[in-house]
Amino acid sequence: MRASSHSFSEPDKVRVTHVHLYLTPRFETRTVDCVATLDIQRSDDWPDAPVILDTQRLRIREVSFSSDASRYLFAQHELGDADPVLGQPLIIRAPRSATQIRVNYSTAPDASGLQWLEPAQTSSRLFPFLYSQSQSIHARSWIPLQDTPAVRVTYSAVVRPPRDMMALMSALANPRSAHEGFYEFRMEHPIPPYLIALAIGRLDFQETRDRTGVYAEPSLIRQAQHEFANTEEMIEAAERLCGTYRWWRYDLLVLPPSFPYGGMENPRLTFLTPAVITGDRSLVSLIAHELAHSWSGNLVTTANWEGFWLNEGFTTYIEHRIQEELYGRDRVEVEQVLGLRDLEEELSKLEEREQLLEIDLTGKNPDEAVTSIPYVKGALFLQSLEQAVGRPRFDRF
Repeated sequence: MRASSHSFSEPDKVRVTHVHLYLTPRFETRTVDCVATLDIQRSDDWPDAPVILDTQRLRIREVSFSSDASRYLFAQHELGDADPVLGQPLIIRAPRSATQIRVNYSTAPDASGLQWLEPAQTSSRLFPFLYSQSQSIHARSWIPLQDTPAVRVTYSAVVRPPRDMMALMSALANPRSAHEGFYEFRMEHPIPPYLIALAIGRLDFQETRDRTGVYAEPSLIRQAQHEFANTEEMIEAAERLCGTYRWWRYDLLVLPPSFPYGGMENPRLTFLTPAVITGDRSLVSLIAHELAHSWSGNLVTTANWEGFWLNEGFTTYIEHRIQEELYGRDRVEVEQVLGLRDLEEELSKLEEREQLLEIDLTGKNPDEAVTSIPYVKGALFLQSLEQAVGRPRFDRF
C-alpha cells in the first residue's frame, strides 16, 4: 500500500528512518555526485518486501546493502516505469537481515529540486550559487528516498563545496569542518523529506540575537541584519502561543532574486527572497509565517498533499496571532482584509471542486494545490472555530 498518491514507496512494509548524504556539487556540469546511505526498518509482516524509493531522473551507478554497517554487498535493483509527475520507483531487493541501503548516484543537470545560478545572477557576480527547493515532491530529484510527508527521517550530511564558498543545510552544522574543505550537518529531529534543504554560495553571517541570525551575500548582509533584527521577539511571541521552540536556532538565508517563493520553512534555516528587505521592516509578516511553520508543518505535518491546508491554514492563523501580539490588532485586520480580497478574486476563477480545503490531487502535481485556499480559507476556518468556542478554550486546544 502506498504512503500516498504521490509516492511509490510502501513504508508500511519497509520504512526509511535516517538518511546520510555525501554530496559533491559540480557547478561546471550542474550535477551533484552523491552517496546516500539509508537506515531501514522492516515490518515483521513483510520480511521479504523490496525497498521502494522515489526517484526522478537520478543516474544510479550502484546500489548495495549492509546488515552490520561494516560491509556492503551488491543489491539487485531496477527502475520502474516512469511517471511524468512522480518520476520512477527504485526497487531494491535485499535480504531481510539488511539494515542499510547505499545508493551511489548523480543528479540530472535539470533536477527539479535544484536551482543552479551563474555568477551574473547573484549579487556578488563573482561566484555561482546552488539552492534546493524540495517541496512538494522534488526531494526525489536529488535524493532517493520515500518522498512523502507521511514518512519522517533524521538526516546527516557531508558536503564538499568549491573553495571560498559556504555550504548550508536545514540542520545543525559543525563550524570547525568548514576549515577542512567540507561541511558536516546533523538533523536529529525526524522531519518530512521536503524539509531537507541545501544551499551553496559566497555567503556571510551575522547574528541578530543568541539563537537567531542571518546568512546573505556580502553586499546584502548589513541590510538583512537590520531588517530581521526583531526575529527573536517573534520567537518569544510564538512560544507563548505554541510552546517551546524545539529547533534550537532559527536562522534566515537570503537567497538570490530567482528564488520562486517568498519563503520556505526549512527547519533551523528559513529560505527567503531578498524582496522582503525593504529597509523599514514592513514585510516581516513573512518571517512570522515561516517561523510559525516551526510548529505547524515542521513538528506536526500533514500526512499527504491533499491535506496541505493543515500545514498552511494553521500556519497563517498562528502568523496572525504573532503579529497581533507584536504589532496590534489593527495591523492584523488590515492584512486579513487584503488576504480575503485575494481569496475572493481567486475563488471567482476556480472550479467548485478546487475551492475545497482538501482537494483531489490524483494524477496531479501537488504544486497545483498552492493557491490562497489552504492559506487564507484554512485560517478563516480556524478563526471561525476560535470565535465559536472563545480564544482561551481554542488556545488550550
